[in-house]
Amino acid sequence: MSEKKNPVTAAAEKVVEKVQEAVSPGNEIPGAPSPQAPPVEEPTQAREPLPPKPDQRGPDTYSPTGHPTGSPQGDVAQQGAYATTAQGARLYDTDHSLKAGPRGPVLLQDHHLREKITHFDHERIPERVVHARGAAAHGVFRSYGTATGVTRAAFLAEGAETPVFVRFSTVLGSRGSADTVRDTRGFATKFYTGEGVFDLVGNNIPVFFIQDAIKFPDVIHAGKPHPDREIPQAQSAHDTFWDFVTLHTEATHHTLWNMSDRGIPRSFRMMEGFGVHTFRLVNAEGATTLVKFHWKPKLGVHSQVWEEAQITAGVDPDFHRRDLADAIEAGAFPQWELGVQTFPDTEDQMFEGIDLLDPTKIVPEELAPVQPIGLMTLDKNPSNFFAETEQVAFHVGHLVPGIDVTNDPLLQGRLFSYLDTQITRLGGPNFAQLPINRPHAPVNDMLRDGMHQTAVHRGVAPYRPNSLDGGCPFMAGADTGAYIEVPAEVPAARKVRDAAASFDDHFSQPRLFWLSMSPTEREHIVAAYTFELGKCYEQSVKERGLRVLANIDSELCARVAAGLGLPAPEATVPPTAVEPSPALSQLGEEWPVDGRVVGIVTDGADGLDQVREVRRAVLGAGMVPLVIAPSGGTLGDGDAVTVQRTFATARSTEFDAILLAGAPAPAADAYGAREAKADDVAARLTALDPRVLLMVTEAFRHGKALGAWGKGTDALQAAGLPVGAAGVVTGDAAAPVLETVTGLLRGHRAWDRFAPAL
Repeated sequence: MSEKKNPVTAAAEKVVEKVQEAVSPGNEIPGAPSPQAPPVEEPTQAREPLPPKPDQRGPDTYSPTGHPTGSPQGDVAQQGAYATTAQGARLYDTDHSLKAGPRGPVLLQDHHLREKITHFDHERIPERVVHARGAAAHGVFRSYGTATGVTRAAFLAEGAETPVFVRFSTVLGSRGSADTVRDTRGFATKFYTGEGVFDLVGNNIPVFFIQDAIKFPDVIHAGKPHPDREIPQAQSAHDTFWDFVTLHTEATHHTLWNMSDRGIPRSFRMMEGFGVHTFRLVNAEGATTLVKFHWKPKLGVHSQVWEEAQITAGVDPDFHRRDLADAIEAGAFPQWELGVQTFPDTEDQMFEGIDLLDPTKIVPEELAPVQPIGLMTLDKNPSNFFAETEQVAFHVGHLVPGIDVTNDPLLQGRLFSYLDTQITRLGGPNFAQLPINRPHAPVNDMLRDGMHQTAVHRGVAPYRPNSLDGGCPFMAGADTGAYIEVPAEVPAARKVRDAAASFDDHFSQPRLFWLSMSPTEREHIVAAYTFELGKCYEQSVKERGLRVLANIDSELCARVAAGLGLPAPEATVPPTAVEPSPALSQLGEEWPVDGRVVGIVTDGADGLDQVREVRRAVLGAGMVPLVIAPSGGTLGDGDAVTVQRTFATARSTEFDAILLAGAPAPAADAYGAREAKADDVAARLTALDPRVLLMVTEAFRHGKALGAWGKGTDALQAAGLPVGAAGVVTGDAAAPVLETVTGLLRGHRAWDRFAPAL
């Protein structure tokens, strides 16, 4: 008799099977800018606009009032083969202004010039104050049905499928900043449910800097560039940030997470998401449960190392958004399980001594396991960044029946802030009518007019009660799907500006996080604090930072103090006895390798059969192979190998692993006057191209897997890498080398290379 499967596992497997059935083959090498290869000459034969690429789609076609139109998505894209004005008049020329003669002044009557320039002048909308730089994708959420006991939300019923749009972002930087800076990441999900829009607006860190929303302007003003110089951009390594967080010690827990590897994720696809706050769920019987939301990536949680993140910010500031879009285009669809930690809805709203209304606290998963309730798959890229990624508007107050808020003072303030922000940023109160924001449920809100009103309302009575419109719209009840707030008791109290005494503990949970880290992760935290405090100008800020660290852990404080050349102070708060939480560490498990990028270095001549073989094997494993050669084009005759990167354009930070099919001699462009990377003293002493030498030594330094066969082993020797070093694989043929390297990728990196000093 076969063993009965756990119902959660069985539900998850059904969802995965359904996703796999829907998966279409992706591009072998993602990144093609157009759905078809362009000709060398400019096309002159009139034709209709090209369709989007197979990996793209736009917002579903709903009316401004939430009615499915049934129209193809192409109906809301540009139409026709000919250029026109905004009013549809065809143009014969859009390259020349209307002038008084070929050399005369431009005429005021040139309405096309004025329309074109005026629209251009107003293309940019105000960027978000925070989370300005983002990337997004469309997908679907499929519910396991395991949450039906705690919530009546229809999209969490068994088998329910809900379209979603997810936006990932950094917090501090402007739209023009880099992706890989040390920062908190936003993880915001818009569920287009049949009961209205539900927005789960969270971060990749489960706690926040502050406990009350009234301090949000303070922490962001402190983290943003200094107002006099507007520098530094998109980073916290400066005086105002550390001045604030060392004086305002409730920020300590979030700051420690940010100084850990969580602050520099490898990819959006390998990033956890958290709802941060405690929410209240309501089931069909009206019973309530407190919950915290978690997104768990199927690829595991992984980060860059600090030098790698810095290099990436310079050579590819779009690294994370490119990674997300390329993975979807290649068919390696990112997936996350949504899970909840559940807690009894008690009067004090505490759990195991932890205040559930304090957004600077977590509940360790060992105390309250995360229970999976559904699977999200991102399978389509936006077809227009501005219309979708930039104009999407999230709000923690976008709720559906079965999900309610709590009295968390940070959450309460966010309920006001988001709505106010969208009205300012998107030019008026009708931002919900933008296609990406439109609900997939009927809308009859009695709201009228205003800037950018695109609905054409009918009737004469946008008020209640009325008889002139037949009494419509009517009020719904609980039996007809109304959203009804939980009638929670409000304790009789005086009006005060204060917080509960339990909010005063600012150090026990940072200590829990520190003690839960592996030795390697602790080394990275020490390095991050040393770097960040070392970039501060004011000595007093550095000393205050050490006082905060002393209250977390004496070892952490002493090691950072040594790096700063300052004495380590004594703790002012007795250390709390805490039990480490293994779930907080990113190391120690194995994960799928879907979408990992493998660089294959070849000299362009020798061993091309094995290059072809290993390239096919990399694709077969669900990864992306990029062939790196001295110059572009194709290699070999017949079954030619296409070169995706050259020694000039490749950098180690792009790859999760590097395979060496040869030891290429310096190419024709390998000299410093042409490219600085090629001017390497060590490379001149070897027969290896200096760009390959740099690539290999960087990858080794960053803990990445390296594989070589045949002459490729000569490249490892030329780079001075020790034979048998952790994560360095050699062999006589490509296939067994790749097999071992793939195994190493499941653990993300060769962590043994980062052994801490004793």
